Amino acid sequence: MPLAQATGTHLEAIHENIAEIQRTISTLEYLSSGTLLKRTKMCGNPRCRCHADRDARHGPYYEWGYLKGGKLRHRMLSPKQAELMRLAIANQRKVKKLLKVWEAQTVRLIELNAPE
Repeated sequence: MPLAQATGTHLEAIHENIAEIQRTISTLEYLSSGTLLKRTKMCGNPRCRCHADRDARHGPYYEWGYLKGGKLRHRMLSPKQAELMRLAIANQRKVKKLLKVWEAQTVRLIELNAPE
């Protein structure tokens, strides 16, 4: 296969990879950074069984930790909100990985379109 034809094939493959990344990202509805914690707690009543039995602690309670204005913030979430936040955080991580691939594909595209 001649070099020009091989380069054209590579360009098409790169453009298709980038298009696939764009399609994947466009399907995501929820997106968020942060950490989701699932906690159980002891209450203030010293006679409550939660003090003696670890399995009897109150909860679970869901807490979302995130950065805002350079400061760590925390917010309590309902179980349904926590489920959606878990999805949003997973999507955020997926998008970060896809953007790294897109960046690598862009570098390759630039090298093929404007060789030294």
